[in-house]
Amino acid sequence: MGGQPLFLEPRLEPRLRSLLNVPGLLHTLTEALGSPLNVVVPDQLADNLQQFRSVYGSHHLSGQVYFAHKANRSSALLRRLAATDAGVDVASLGELQHALGAGFTPDRITATGPKNPEFLWLAARTSVTVSLDTLGELEQLATLVRKHVLPRTRILLRLSGFEASGVRVLSRRSRFGTDVGELEPLLEAVERHGDVADLVGVAYHLDTTSLTEKATALEGCLRVLEECRSRGLRPRAVDLGGGFGINYLADGGQWDRYTTQLTEAVLGTRPPLTYGGHGYGLRNEAGTLRGTLGLYPAHRPVAGARYLDELLAHPAASLGGRPLAAQLLEHLYDLHTEPGRALLDQCGLTLTRVLEVRDQETGGPLAVRLAAKAGDVALEEHGVLMDPVVLPRDPTGCTAAAGADTGTEPVAVHLFGNLCLESDLITRRTVFLPRRPEPGDLLAFANTAGYCMDFHATRAQHQPVARKVAAWQEGDAWRWCLDDQYWPTTPVGGAQ
Repeated sequence: MGGQPLFLEPRLEPRLRSLLNVPGLLHTLTEALGSPLNVVVPDQLADNLQQFRSVYGSHHLSGQVYFAHKANRSSALLRRLAATDAGVDVASLGELQHALGAGFTPDRITATGPKNPEFLWLAARTSVTVSLDTLGELEQLATLVRKHVLPRTRILLRLSGFEASGVRVLSRRSRFGTDVGELEPLLEAVERHGDVADLVGVAYHLDTTSLTEKATALEGCLRVLEECRSRGLRPRAVDLGGGFGINYLADGGQWDRYTTQLTEAVLGTRPPLTYGGHGYGLRNEAGTLRGTLGLYPAHRPVAGARYLDELLAHPAASLGGRPLAAQLLEHLYDLHTEPGRALLDQCGLTLTRVLEVRDQETGGPLAVRLAAKAGDVALEEHGVLMDPVVLPRDPTGCTAAAGADTGTEPVAVHLFGNLCLESDLITRRTVFLPRRPEPGDLLAFANTAGYCMDFHATRAQHQPVARKVAAWQEGDAWRWCLDDQYWPTTPVGGAQ
């Protein structure tokens, strides 16, 4: 490949690092339950919640942290969260049923996302707060409540299309929410349906990492709340949605080096860094770099609860320049958030077994086939670049076939899935491993709990989807059970 290996080492906090330090257990679990295998760590979720709560406390704000359920289907994670004071954001009928069954009471659930009549009916029937995207959804909900004599339903109005005053800053366009320019008919409908719908607040959802865009939207929501109050409505909350992010990588320098050399590879000034010359959105047009790098910023020093803290400290230019948190506190508004990925930081890993290792062209990357599909380890689907951790089958010796290169020098590899498809690539990126992997080794992809674990998993070609286990520490030992067998009482009673 030429040059030094371009590692992208995962950030590992103590709990996940401790789990990876018991490779014998992880090999045993994979041998028993198959590859791929997802391992979730419920106690880490509770710790992450406390980090968000501490930000609320430092700004003297009240309100709810709603876990975005769509980020992971795990029953163990949801049940562990139900044992805290957190809420859950559900985006489908099945997620709502799952949350109710996991122990969440309706006052701790908010319903978002596209909604069919069944989803709306159960949300209203159980007195769940409903976040409405359009005037049509409000009309549909009001009709259901009246027709089926359901309780008066708490609602949020999800908005979009905010614009800052002064320097022109537009928040990113979203397919979710009503443009604030169309607010008037929406509020008229809220007043008309006041007998069946109780407006408790406004919300937004932006798919962006930009703090400025999110601050613009929050500032816009505060102005909308004042408009509502001037009409005699009594909203009392703002929901910021999610998008607080994760810092996936241990070393920002590695990220900078990789992205710089990826640019050079696209321009042809160094050997390719991806399978088939994939540019992650970049392209070479007659020696000129074109396009936009379509990758998640994998090294993000300001992410999760720290991102929320900085957002709340951002000045509201059109509201006197005081911090957004001060504006919320002054009006006694509750602050709601919907972190998904950020609450799942360090909450799990995906184990995959190495099936085959073979040389390709001389001096080129090795071809490594794993017992997994691309959808089972969907890091690439979300533009997340991060190295797996190698867990050798035989940590004390070499298991390579006679005549194979058994050195312990770093090697470049392409990671392929087990589907009969050219496109089944676990990573498009050429991955650098600390040594040549061997059949039977495990590659552990860390920090996959947020969206990358099972959001895209399928049973294509009758290949299995990953089973899931929950793991927790008792003293210096790790214990485990199947995901759907975990309850908050499990660690006390002991399962395995």
